[in-house]
Amino acid sequence: MTRTVAAIDCGTNSIRLLIAQAEGGGLRDVHREMRIVRLGQGVDATGNFAPDAIERTRAALTEYAELLRVHDVSTVRMVATSATRDAGNRDEFFSMTAEVLGAVVPGAIAEVITGTEEAALSFHGAIGELDSAAAPFVVVDLGGGSTEVVLGEHDVAASFSADIGCVRLTERCLHSDPPTADEIDAARAVVRAALGQALRVVPVESARTWVGVAGTFTTLAALAKRMATYDSEAIHLSRVGFPELLEVCGELLAMTRQQRAVLGPMHEGRVDVIGGGAIVVEELARELGERAGVDELVVSEHDILDGIALSLL
Repeated sequence: MTRTVAAIDCGTNSIRLLIAQAEGGGLRDVHREMRIVRLGQGVDATGNFAPDAIERTRAALTEYAELLRVHDVSTVRMVATSATRDAGNRDEFFSMTAEVLGAVVPGAIAEVITGTEEAALSFHGAIGELDSAAAPFVVVDLGGGSTEVVLGEHDVAASFSADIGCVRLTERCLHSDPPTADEIDAARAVVRAALGQALRVVPVESARTWVGVAGTFTTLAALAKRMATYDSEAIHLSRVGFPELLEVCGELLAMTRQQRAVLGPMHEGRVDVIGGGAIVVEELARELGERAGVDELVVSEHDILDGIALSLL
């Protein structure tokens, strides 16, 4: 009998679901989707989840639970990352997940993972289809609240979870529409300090290939390729040279919210925070270019969600 498993990744900005079947030691996708719920709204400033953020997450998770029932999922693993590590009222969130998931898979509940665990899951999810000749890889998972920088070949050699992400950086620094030069400079200073910490731990000088995962990278790649609408198959394992990548980042930072909202590949839940993500990507490109001579980004649609599902096999 084919075993069907489910992975749920609940981050600062989005909640994502992967239902997959075990196949030849790997996974075959059955269903994959993402919802923007902004669970981490205001956590950086208040230290707590907002009640409406928990309710948005409950609504999405309830629909995911119905999909688990429809596909007869036997095992589910839900992980919560940066925002949940930081929230003082996280017990309310865990109680909600136990209620919703436990109704379908008895005993199921979200688990909070460390930045180190998050980095390892992202790394293994991202490199599964890459040619080992392109190693060592530096995998960067740019989320809403944190950014994981991971170096390795087949396994993780070094990793660091930095407290910068597109939501956290936007809420902290980018308040105008479009952001002012002073706001952008302040955001760059925050990013450079955080990346300085990360790159003292992760020796990216040995990296040959930069792999970017999660929505900021995939959206930037689609915009760099001037897609009219988002095409996940065309984006997966695509390559973007630094000139095109940096051009798009600069364009986004100069745009108003209204201008960003009408871009074809732009998800409505990413419109407000893509500028913060673009600054992180610009600074990463500068560091990796100078330190490792890397001059392009490889974008993967497979990431921590795939790593979570693989951990269930």
